[in-house]
Amino acid sequence: MTGDTIFALSSGGGRAGIAVVRTSGPAAAEALTRIAGEPMPDPRRATLRRFREPETGQPIDRGLALWFPASASATGEDMAEFHVHGGLAVIAALCKALAAIPGLRPAEPGEFTRRAFEAGRLDLTQAEGIADLVAAETEAQRRQALRQTEGELRHLYDGWHDRLMTLRANVEAAIDFSDQELGEDPMATAAPGLAALEAEIAAHLDDERRGERLREGFCIAIVGAPNAGKSRLLNRLVGRDAVIVSTRAGTTRDVVEVRLDLGGWPLTLADTAGLRESQDEIESEGVRRALARAASADLSLVVFDGALWPQSDAQSLGLLGGDALPVLNKTDLLSGPAPAEIAGRATLAVSCLTGAGIETLLEALAEEIARRYPPGGAPALTRTRHRQAAIECRGALARAIAGPADERLAEELRLAAHALGRITGRVDVEAVLDLVFRDFCIGK
Repeated sequence: MTGDTIFALSSGGGRAGIAVVRTSGPAAAEALTRIAGEPMPDPRRATLRRFREPETGQPIDRGLALWFPASASATGEDMAEFHVHGGLAVIAALCKALAAIPGLRPAEPGEFTRRAFEAGRLDLTQAEGIADLVAAETEAQRRQALRQTEGELRHLYDGWHDRLMTLRANVEAAIDFSDQELGEDPMATAAPGLAALEAEIAAHLDDERRGERLREGFCIAIVGAPNAGKSRLLNRLVGRDAVIVSTRAGTTRDVVEVRLDLGGWPLTLADTAGLRESQDEIESEGVRRALARAASADLSLVVFDGALWPQSDAQSLGLLGGDALPVLNKTDLLSGPAPAEIAGRATLAVSCLTGAGIETLLEALAEEIARRYPPGGAPALTRTRHRQAAIECRGALARAIAGPADERLAEELRLAAHALGRITGRVDVEAVLDLVFRDFCIGK
């Protein structure tokens, strides 16, 4: 633990009914008594106090004071909290009073959680889960972040790490005491365990990036010919006029993205320029970006113009690949019944003018996402650094399994254990701490 005491507003910026300012460090008790007065509140018991400016005695506000001794605090240090009215002037006056107390300073982003990690209150995956919980926008994101803060990823990786360390100990014993009788060959005993562990990590990695997609959002590109109704479809899906709609072809020139919560999944809907040959330099660039967005998206909705059906442009038909669904718009203008399929794929028929079929389309999208990324099951990788470390671990295990039973095997197992330990922080991970905590808000 560092020798200084930090403080910060932990309840978020802006005006609110209640604001929470907390401190952590060796001078937290002094800060509490100088501002809230004697006696010290009972541990973990909210006490109504008048808060005053230490030097002048001028009142700041009337609120709740809480005291958390180091033995039972979130950071492993003495902590104090001040619950005050959430006016900007009240918060500013309280923070000014804290800053005037010797030994106190404003906290850096994520510093409270970093101190909790350094005190052993949580591991790195749980710390990242807290950041995800604060940032969660949808119910599914909240559930995933909560599972991570409760230690599901930690238990998985710690279990693998413990198994690996046992296998490593057996292998190193066989190497160090090769001239002695150890009973059953430890090298032969370790082989099935290594193969099983490698297979489990491989299955963990082969998850179509489910956890990362949920954390970052699922991208759907809306593509098609000019005037097929792409912008109007996006507006219908999000339930508001998010993008400009015009009967003039080529209105959309760039990719326009809008966020949507669909059944707990965070979606990014991307409206794109109409696909056609054009001599206009700007429109041609818009078409290029539209095709690039469709190629990088998790799913594409290829929109066809029902007013022109059964005529359809070849470029749009060519986009009906593995991650695309056909949407036939303007069904109110169809000269006959909507086709059951387009290019062998079930048609999603809608009218963006009347709203017909929109709910069915939203249900189809939710079903498609749930099919690809079913909820529940084993805890999922949620960050690129987790995936990179797991890949390194699996690679070292694969080399250990395929290589000779000598000192090189022990070295590969050491590398595998080190990679797993980096995920949770069971090894020296100073190099990754800044990466983990840099995206936290100030009061966390």
